[in-house]
Amino acid sequence: MKRKTLALYLALVLALCLLPSAGLAVTGFEESSDADAAPAPALTASDGSPNLGLLSDAGAFFEDHFALRNELVTAANTLTSALFGVSSQDSVIVGRDGWLYYADSLDDYQGTNQLSEREVFAVARQIALMQEHCYESSADFLFAVAPNKASLYGEHMPARLKAGEESSSNLRRLEAALEEQGVSYVSLMELLGSQRDQGSLEGGALYHKRDSHWTNEGAAIAADALLEALGAEHKAYAVQPAQTRRDFSGDLDRMLFPAAPTLEDELYYEGWPSFQYCGEVESNFDPQISTVSEQGEGSLLMYRDSFGNALLPFMAECYPSAHFSRSVPYQLSADIAAYGAGTVVVERAERFIPNMARNAPIMQAVPLAELSALEGAQAVEPFSVESIQQGAELTTLTGELPPEALEATSRIFVCLGGELYYEALPQCGQDGSQQFVITLPSGLFERYGGEVELLAGSGAPADGLDFVELSGAQQRAYDAACEAFQQAAAALGPQEEPIDPDAPVVEVSREKYLDCDGSGHGTLVITYSNGTTKEERF
Repeated sequence: MKRKTLALYLALVLALCLLPSAGLAVTGFEESSDADAAPAPALTASDGSPNLGLLSDAGAFFEDHFALRNELVTAANTLTSALFGVSSQDSVIVGRDGWLYYADSLDDYQGTNQLSEREVFAVARQIALMQEHCYESSADFLFAVAPNKASLYGEHMPARLKAGEESSSNLRRLEAALEEQGVSYVSLMELLGSQRDQGSLEGGALYHKRDSHWTNEGAAIAADALLEALGAEHKAYAVQPAQTRRDFSGDLDRMLFPAAPTLEDELYYEGWPSFQYCGEVESNFDPQISTVSEQGEGSLLMYRDSFGNALLPFMAECYPSAHFSRSVPYQLSADIAAYGAGTVVVERAERFIPNMARNAPIMQAVPLAELSALEGAQAVEPFSVESIQQGAELTTLTGELPPEALEATSRIFVCLGGELYYEALPQCGQDGSQQFVITLPSGLFERYGGEVELLAGSGAPADGLDFVELSGAQQRAYDAACEAFQQAAAALGPQEEPIDPDAPVVEVSREKYLDCDGSGHGTLVITYSNGTTKEERF
C-alpha cells in the first residue's frame, strides 16, 4: 500500500513537472501578459550573424510562454495574495482593500534612493533649456509630472511599508527647482491632490484600484489644466455628463491574474473627443502617433509615457495637427522641424524622473547671448569627449567631467574658437558620473576646427542675468551661429526629394521606446533610408 501511495505521489509530481512542456502539444505557446515577455528566439542576430545566445533566448521564451502559464500564474498569485498579502511578481505590490501598486514607485513612496541635489538640478536645467529651445523655434512649451498612484492614495499601501516625507520627495524638490528655473509647469500633484476623493466613480478615486494609472476622469482633469495653461480653446470634459461601464482591465491586475482579471468601472463622456488617427494605430501607447482634428488651431508635439494614453484623446481634439511621441531621449530639434510644432508638451510619470537625469534630449543648442552667465566660470578638463554625428546637419558632443569641478547647481558651458558660447545639457550617469551633452550644427565645428573649451560655473549673478553688449567678434560669431541654427532646423524638416528605388538601403536612425513598467525593456525602432522601419525588443 505504501509503495502504491509513493508511486502515485511520484507520478503526480512528475505530471505537474511535465505539464508546462507537455501541455504545449495541446495549447501551443501561451501569450504572456508581461510587458517585457521574451520574444521568440531567432537563428540570426540583427546584423545577420549567427545568434550565439540562441539557447538562452529559447529558455527565456519558454519561461514566458509555457503551456497553461496564465492559469498557473493566476492560481499562484490568488493563493499568495489571499494568504500573505504579497504577489509572486516582483513588479507588483499587493495593497489593502483590493488596491495594487507598481513596485518601481516604492522608492518615491518611502523616500529612499532619492536623487542627489545635482541630479535634481540636471533634470530642471534640461527642461529649462528645452523650453528655451522651443521659444527660439517660436513654439510654446509646457511640462507636467503625472503623480504616482501611491503618492496620492498611499493609505491603501501595505501597512509594513512606511511612507517617507512628501516634502523631500524627488517630485517636490524638482517642482522647487523648476520654479527657480522659470519653467512653464503645471503641478498635477497639487491639482489631483485637491480632488483626490471627489471622483464620480465608486470611492471617488481618480486612479484605478488595479491599474497604475488615472481613470478617464483623472486624465480629463489633467488635460483641462494643461490646455488651460496653454491658452488652447477646449471643452472641459470632466464636468460633462458621462456613462459608467464596468469594462476596464488594469495593467497590474492582468500581470497578477492574467487568466481571470477583475474588471473595474470606467467613465465615458458624452460627445467623446473628436479626432482621427493618421495611419494604423494599435493602441494609444504606440511609439509614434499622429492625429488630425477639425477643432482648435496650431500644431502640437507631445512627449508622453503610459499616462499619456488616456490624455491623448483630450489633447488631440484641440489641435488640427498633433504628434505624440514616446521617443527617449527626446528628439526635440528634429521633431519640431518635422511636425511644424507650435506647441510642445512634455508629460512624465513621477517614477520616471530619475530617468530624465540620465537621458538628456537631443536638441540644437541656442547660442549664449547673456554672457554674464559666465561670471566666475572656470575651465574644466573633461575625462572624455565623444563626437556623434546626427545625420548630415548636426553633431553631438558628449563627455564626462570631474565631479569635483561641479557644484550642485553648476551650469556647463562650451566655447568654440574662443568667441562663441553655448550651454550644454547636464546629465548624470547611473554610476554617479557627471556628464554633458551638446548638439550643434556640424558646420560650426568645422569652422572652428574642432577647438572646444569647457567651463563650469554657478550661472547667473545673485541679482539675475544681464544681457551685455557683445564685442564685434562675438556679435559676428553669434549671428553666424543663429544662421546655422535656422539652416539646420530647416534641413531637419520634411524633405521633398523622392526616394531613389535603386539606392542602397542603409540605416538612418534608432530610437528607443521604454515600456511603462520601469523594467528597462522596450522597443527599438530602426528606420531605413527607403522609409521602412523595423522593431526589435530589448
